[in-house]
Amino acid sequence: MSKQQQPEVIMLMGPTASGKTQLAIDLATQHNCEIVSVDSALIYKSMDIGTAKPSAAELALAPHRLIDILDPAESYSAADFRADAIAAIENILARGKTPVLVGGTMMYFKTLLEGLSPLPSADETVRADILSEAATLGWAALHEQLAVVDPVSAARIHPNDPQRLSRALEVYRISGKTLTELTQTKAPALPFAVAQYAIAPKERKVLHDLIAKRFEIMLQQGFVEEVARLRDRGDLNLEMPSMRCVGYRQCWQYLDGEFDYQTMVEKAVAATRQLAKRQLTWLRGWPNLEWLESGNEGNLKIIMSHSH
Repeated sequence: MSKQQQPEVIMLMGPTASGKTQLAIDLATQHNCEIVSVDSALIYKSMDIGTAKPSAAELALAPHRLIDILDPAESYSAADFRADAIAAIENILARGKTPVLVGGTMMYFKTLLEGLSPLPSADETVRADILSEAATLGWAALHEQLAVVDPVSAARIHPNDPQRLSRALEVYRISGKTLTELTQTKAPALPFAVAQYAIAPKERKVLHDLIAKRFEIMLQQGFVEEVARLRDRGDLNLEMPSMRCVGYRQCWQYLDGEFDYQTMVEKAVAATRQLAKRQLTWLRGWPNLEWLESGNEGNLKIIMSHSH
């Protein structure tokens, strides 16, 4: 590998419970690396047990950036993550170290690698106007309006597709720019050489067992009490992104008396397995990925041999 091609940034992805955190900690403690967390649950303070947050001892050994940066009542977008992660990468590189981005929030990785289209967020008033016009004039008339300002989108969107049609008109009315224009000006892709790895067990059954075992440990560590404290605050609810993290919703519902303890355990484990399945589906379609097997002694060596 020539100097130019050497990765400046290492990305370590994988489903939940696959051993990413331990591998990242080994990279940080044994090599000149620093960790940036890529996880939409670990960003929250006071959500430690159910998110499998590294322990205080692990964090002292290998500090993680973008952990504990938000209160559970706050929200954080993929765009926020991208800005914070790029700042962290630049800071780590400036100090002569290699950033290791580790986590399972695939949307964050995707946004970081590919950039985001700068599309305006939905505006209820504009949307309501469009719907009332459609009720009066019909969608075909609105499609003609779109054809005038954005012929490219109009050619792509069928007059009988009110959802896409309304969104394209809404974007134009809010921003004065067409959907075509805006989607062509994506934020630039990540300007660093990146080595991308995914870690998972070979057998899905192994991952399922790891997930069940880990949830059992979370319960022993006081997960129910953690959720009870959050629920007792009074300013959180099940619609918030923080409480949509796997395990938390099911435990909250159990505390509300919706089902018994055993059902809660089964539902939380099932939800975690669903999450792992979605993560693996993302990863199977991911380009430029090198796969590592969970628990393989040689994983560290594989990553380091490519980085030197």
